Amino acid sequence: MKILGLIGGISWVSTLDYYKLINEGINEKLGGLNFAECMIYSFNYADIKRNNDANDWDKTLEMITKASLNMKNGGAEAIVLCANTMHLIADKLEQNIQIPVIHIASATADVIKQKGMKKVGMLGTRFTMERDFFRNKLIENGIEMIIPDDEDRAHIHHTIFEEFGRGIFKPETRKYYLEVMQKLVAKGAEGIILGCTEIPMLISKDDTDIPMFDTTAIHANAAIEFALS
Repeated sequence: MKILGLIGGISWVSTLDYYKLINEGINEKLGGLNFAECMIYSFNYADIKRNNDANDWDKTLEMITKASLNMKNGGAEAIVLCANTMHLIADKLEQNIQIPVIHIASATADVIKQKGMKKVGMLGTRFTMERDFFRNKLIENGIEMIIPDDEDRAHIHHTIFEEFGRGIFKPETRKYYLEVMQKLVAKGAEGIILGCTEIPMLISKDDTDIPMFDTTAIHANAAIEFALS
């Protein structure tokens, strides 16, 4: 089994899910007392958010490169960034550390392509919705990505940092997200990417019949496949 290096704390709430899903997935495939061989570096979320707010992605890249190299030196054979937004620096990180960074957008694009969908909506931080790092991976697979309007993007971004990142999940926020999803479907979305690792804690398949792509689960599955390859 290959050793995984998980970069977490971005936020710690979703990092718990990654650890749980990867270990459960390994055990499901191997049985017995087999679980993932991995290590976790968990950041202080406030430090990452301070960089984000200052648009200082070079500083974030420096921090995550250092953590990843420490894990590589400890035996990690691939890095799993336990957050969608951090994949904005994933390609540069991979160049810096010279081991694979399992990319959440590439894994998600593969699943959407398997479903035969050509147009999907995206919910995530402003960075994930507005920057090209996720969109480009979809375009490479012939998939168009559409996003909410500016007012909705601002509110979604706010809830991710001020609610979900603190472990707060409100019924009224769930209702709001479902309304935004319906707007995207009205614009032609065949499915919705839950493009923040905390959103699946807010919305489940029991809440809507709209097809959803849980990037946390998809990414964890990609990590399991790598570990067992």
